[in-house]
Amino acid sequence: MTHDRVVATKKATRRRVLALRDALTSEERNSKSTAINERLLALPAFADAETVAAYASFATEFDTGPFLKQVLARNKRLVLPRVDRDSKRIQFHFVCNLDGALVPGPWGIREPDPTQCGVADTGEIDFMLVPGVAFTPGCARLGYGGGFYDAAIEETRTDCAKIAAAFAVQIVKDLPLEAHDQKVDLVITEDGEYARPVTGD
Repeated sequence: MTHDRVVATKKATRRRVLALRDALTSEERNSKSTAINERLLALPAFADAETVAAYASFATEFDTGPFLKQVLARNKRLVLPRVDRDSKRIQFHFVCNLDGALVPGPWGIREPDPTQCGVADTGEIDFMLVPGVAFTPGCARLGYGGGFYDAAIEETRTDCAKIAAAFAVQIVKDLPLEAHDQKVDLVITEDGEYARPVTGD
């Protein structure tokens, strides 16, 4: 598949899956988010993690709010991303106060206030909750198109658990992958989970 065809296919998949996600009612999103959060919190990788990277959800994404609160309630170190659009990089910051330390970012997504939150090294992260638009059963990921998390995933330790959480409507049969596209280790939905194959990458 040519590069142009890959780009076009990704855009079409993004539009289709976001339309499906947006079509969920708020009640459906709330109930499904509750189920997803319960599955995330039950993961052994989460129990073992000392430093957890996550993100503040926006629009019709699954609600990460309860998960963020539980990270802090369980005395783990929480780090959240701050986006630098110019360099197309993510900088993670330690967050201890979800109410007062987050400010609107470039797209209105809440992110750490750098005047309050110290910088975290990506190498410190034990568990990374990764956002995305669509995922395959084999844990391939389609993001929002900026490439921010592909770079962030690549910078993590090999033993860092890369976990995605999404609604079941966001699972697609396959995705066209380019060299820079990074997979996750596990995808959690309200219905179950999909593990990345040990072989066959």
